[in-house]
Amino acid sequence: MDNLFILAIIWASVIVAAFFATKTKQAPILWFLFIGAILVNSGILPQQMPSFIDKLSELGIVLIMFALGFEEDTDNFLKGIKRSWGIALFGALVPFAIAYYLTLNFWNDKNIALLCGLAMTATAVSLTMATLKSEKLNRSPAATGIMTSAILDDIASLALVAILIPIATGGDSMNTSSVLWVITKTFLFFALIYLIGRWIFPHQGGLFNRIPVLQRINLRNMLAIAKGQFTVLVLILMAVLIGLLAHEFGFHLAIGAYMAGLIIKREYFDIHAEKKRDYHKHTVQIIDDAAFAWIGPIFFVTMGTKIIIDLELLMVVLPDTLLLFICLFVGQITSAGLAAKFTGGYNNSESLLIGFGMLGRAELALVVLNIAFIQYQIITIEAFSTMIFTMTLLNFSVPISIKWWKLREQKIDSHQ
Repeated sequence: MDNLFILAIIWASVIVAAFFATKTKQAPILWFLFIGAILVNSGILPQQMPSFIDKLSELGIVLIMFALGFEEDTDNFLKGIKRSWGIALFGALVPFAIAYYLTLNFWNDKNIALLCGLAMTATAVSLTMATLKSEKLNRSPAATGIMTSAILDDIASLALVAILIPIATGGDSMNTSSVLWVITKTFLFFALIYLIGRWIFPHQGGLFNRIPVLQRINLRNMLAIAKGQFTVLVLILMAVLIGLLAHEFGFHLAIGAYMAGLIIKREYFDIHAEKKRDYHKHTVQIIDDAAFAWIGPIFFVTMGTKIIIDLELLMVVLPDTLLLFICLFVGQITSAGLAAKFTGGYNNSESLLIGFGMLGRAELALVVLNIAFIQYQIITIEAFSTMIFTMTLLNFSVPISIKWWKLREQKIDSHQ
C-alpha cells in the first residue's frame, strides 16, 4: 500500500475521530485508538506499518510532549519532582507485584511472571498527558505530578530492565555494572539538560555570551532569524535533537522532547521591535495544531493498530485478562493515589486524578514484551496476548477515567 495513501487514511480517520469525540464529549485520543483498531482488524490498514508512517508517528509523539513541556512552568516541574518520589515508587511497585503474582498463578513460571511484572511498571505518560491536554487539565498540579512521577518511573524501570532481563533470560543473577551505568547515564542526561538550559540558550549570562565572537549564539537570536520566519522550525529541531539525545541515554524520545519544551522561556520570544504580534502565543498555536491536530494523532492511531484481535485466542485469554486488568486498575489507582496524598501532599481530588493518570502502559511494556516473546521466546503466545489485551484495556481506561473525573468535579462545583 502506498505510504501517502496510508497517511491519507490515517488523517481521514483523525477527522472522523474528532467528529465522534465532539458528539460523545469524550477525549479524542479514545477515538484515535478505537478507530486505529477498527482499521487494522478490518484490513484497511496493514498490521505492519511502513517505516515512513512509523517515523511520522515518532515525530508526532515528540511534538506532543514538546508542546506539553513548552506550556509547563519550570519551577512547578521542579517542585513536582520533590513531591513525586512516593507516587513513582508505590505507583510502580504495586503494579509490579500484582502482575508478578497473578501471572505466576496463571502460568506457574517465575521468568514469565518476572517479565510480565516488569512490563507493568512504567506509565505511558504520552497518552495521559495528551488526554489531560484535551480536557484542559495539563496545567493542573496533578498533571505536573503525573509527569514528574512518570519520569522517575522511567528511570527506575530502566534500572529494573538492567537487573531483571539477565535473570529472566538465564544470564547473570544481577549485573551490577549495568545498573550503575543506567544511574550514571541518568545523571549525565539531566546534567546536560541543565547545562543546555542554563548556559547555552540564555541571551544573558549564557556560556557564549562571554566570548566576543560567539556572543550572538543563543536561542533568542536563533528564533529571530529571518524576522521569526523559522521560529517554529528551530523549536521543532530542538525537540527532535534533545529527544534523540534522550534516546542515546536510554530514555524514550518523548522524555527528551518534554525537557526541550520545559527549558524554553517566554522572554526568548521578545525578538522584534514590532510588537503588533505576540510571537510566543503565535508559536504556541502553530505547535499545538501540529501536535494535537495533524501529526500527533498519527501516533495514537498507529498505537490503535497494535490491537490485533484473534477471536479464538481472545476467548482463551479473556478470563485472565479481565482479572489482571481489574486488579491492576484498582491497584494502580489506589497505590498512586494514596502516595500522592500522603507523600506528595495532594488533596483527595488531585490524588484521584493522579491515580487515573498513571494507568496507561505503552513504550516500556512493549519493549519488555518484545524482548520476552520475540527475542528470547520466554513467554508463550497466551501470556503475550494476555499482556497486550490488558495494556489495551488500561490505555482505553485512561481517557474514560479522566473524563469521568472532570465531570465529577464539575458536578461538585455546581453544587457548592
